[in-house]
Amino acid sequence: MKPRPVSNPPNPWDTTAVEYLEEIPPTKLEVHEDHSREVLGRNDSPDVGFSWSVNPYRGCLHACAYCYARPYHEYLGFGAGTDFETKLVVKPRAAELLREAFERKSWKGETVAFSGITDCYQPLEASLRLTRACLEVCAEYRNPVGIITKGPLIERDLDVLQTLAAHARLTVCITLPFHDAQVAHAMEPSVASPRRRLLTIERLARAGIDVGVAVSPIIPGLNDEDLVRVLTAAREAGATRAFSTLLRLPGPVQAVFEQRLREKLPLRAERVLHRIRETRGGELNDSRFQVRMRGEGLYAETIHRLFSTTARRLGLKTSMPLEETDVGPSPFRRPMKAGTQLSFF
Repeated sequence: MKPRPVSNPPNPWDTTAVEYLEEIPPTKLEVHEDHSREVLGRNDSPDVGFSWSVNPYRGCLHACAYCYARPYHEYLGFGAGTDFETKLVVKPRAAELLREAFERKSWKGETVAFSGITDCYQPLEASLRLTRACLEVCAEYRNPVGIITKGPLIERDLDVLQTLAAHARLTVCITLPFHDAQVAHAMEPSVASPRRRLLTIERLARAGIDVGVAVSPIIPGLNDEDLVRVLTAAREAGATRAFSTLLRLPGPVQAVFEQRLREKLPLRAERVLHRIRETRGGELNDSRFQVRMRGEGLYAETIHRLFSTTARRLGLKTSMPLEETDVGPSPFRRPMKAGTQLSFF
């Protein structure tokens, strides 16, 4: 990871703020352990198609400028800028806690999403394997799973995914908002290239996994022009479904996004910000339910029509990610009987 100067918007939950008067120190990677007693998170948002999620990690090395999850890092006492990208929190007992949750009589085998506020296949997973351990628990209990990720590392776990697909229900969405590799690198600097993510879609589809593409977020004036090419390339790679959401910039994400945009794409910055405001009633963000994921106005509706028309022409199913109708409650609750052969290798 290339060091960058520390840069965080002020944290409203802290009583003090740091302002460097001389040279700003470089970032450094820190890994902190979270010993919470629960690992399942409950989602009550009407805009999201799942109720339960597992986040083995908090913060993300992918460093996407637009990530809506950045504000959650402030609740941990960190910043939403470079802290989100370099001060990562891990849950070493995630799989154990998930097993305990599945054993409760109250658990009804509902879909578990990986993940709500991080990428479960960010680079740290290569060595810690927390996501894999949780997926193995889901496979053992035959509990339905939905995964959204940008990480080609998911290919490592094809054996577990195939078991889930065979004995439970599984949906995977690969996030691919950009077709232009240079623009992608500017906005999501530590993520695999668009071409590499298309290869992941192809390999998952070839392995018999129900895989879709998440063209998300669509950033007005920046990657809406990529929409048709992304959907077409994903369909050719084997995707069967697609969904999209409009860029939203809650709290400190606005400052992080605008700073990155002006630094990396200065000639396009004003146009992009103007287009965003066109979809948000003159503001850069609108936090209202039912509106925050879609936007409003002619420009927003044009984007949605282009998406739906292209998806329909390509034969892609469209729905919110991980809807219960796609990967709903499992008829099973108890783990497989001793001696049942799982196809991990």
